[in-house]
Amino acid sequence: MSRSAIHRWIKTDCGRAKYAELASRQGFASKLRLGWFVLIAALRDLPLKSTDQA
Repeated sequence: MSRSAIHRWIKTDCGRAKYAELASRQGFASKLRLGWFVLIAALRDLPLKSTDQA
């Protein structure tokens, strides 16, 4: 199964769900919010091991 490249950076299920919600929104402010979320989530999930590795 092919995974999005973002799943390499955001490793938690709740973070991935929030990413999907934010990515579906339209507008400039929403894109800024998405970028901010990805940056913070990637930094927080950096020490975690990915659950996708099988």
